[in-house]
Amino acid sequence: MKPAPTKAPPAKPAPVKPPLSGEGTAYLRRLGERVRTLRNQRGMSRKVLAKQAKVSERYIAQLEAGLGNCSIVLLRRIARAIGLPVTQLVHDGAEPALDFVLLTQFLERLPAPALAQARELLIQQFSQPSDDARRRRIALIGLRGGGKSTLGGLLAKRLDVPFIELDREIERRSGAPLSEIFDMFGQETFRRAEREALDEVLLKHKHFVLATGGSIVTEPGTLEILLSSCFTVWVRAEPQDHMKRVMAQGDMRPMANSGRAMDDLISILKSREPLYARADVALSTTGRSPEQNLNELLDAVALPDRGAPALPKANQDPMKEPAAAGMRE
Repeated sequence: MKPAPTKAPPAKPAPVKPPLSGEGTAYLRRLGERVRTLRNQRGMSRKVLAKQAKVSERYIAQLEAGLGNCSIVLLRRIARAIGLPVTQLVHDGAEPALDFVLLTQFLERLPAPALAQARELLIQQFSQPSDDARRRRIALIGLRGGGKSTLGGLLAKRLDVPFIELDREIERRSGAPLSEIFDMFGQETFRRAEREALDEVLLKHKHFVLATGGSIVTEPGTLEILLSSCFTVWVRAEPQDHMKRVMAQGDMRPMANSGRAMDDLISILKSREPLYARADVALSTTGRSPEQNLNELLDAVALPDRGAPALPKANQDPMKEPAAAGMRE
């Protein structure tokens, strides 16, 4: 006689998710927008971000759509109950000094114009290089294909100072091309290598022209050092020029997804525009010869006793079209 089949235990009811308040839903939506903006600034696809974060691409899509796990909202509630911003609760590292916490709280109360003034005062009080010293260290920022290498080489030759490409310094120090660093170790390792390479350049050279990678502005700590230590120039162009110049250099990756390449380029430039606009001056290379750009840049970097800069402040001269970047830079 066959034994009676055993009955499967009743399935446990799925846990009931606590309903989100309207405020919680709005918070998840803002969080999703922030994740998408930061991803665009770094030129990362959802697939790449998911791989490096070791989460599913579906989760990234849900998070960016404002449908993140409600645990995020619960963590925010815990932080509020303790009386801290959620960013401080999840801070990864040693407990920040009390003076740092108090200073952060004070700065958060200031309006944007006062924040800019506070930063200038802090730099004047505690930063090492004078304005003259900064003008002898010229850093070109902007998206790949804008003309940084061409213009930087010409400027360095005219000023008789070293021309340094930060990406090549990273490769020299790491013993590997940038593509391998990204593929094998990810964004975090690359950002650390970029910061260390910049620190070394600043330590070794008092005078130089430096061409930086297009995404250097997305790392706040590195950007702050660059702005306070160097005279920065945003070398920019129309999105179509960026694309054509990159392809002319033999890099056909933008055409691997040609249907979206220009859209991605514009999206990334748009997200980075406020960061590039922190430069001392902005220079557009579209429709101009290298010699014309060089003469304008020479006026811009002139020391005060030789004449004031001729170019406008970058943050006072926004691009007519959205700034963008569809490549890793």
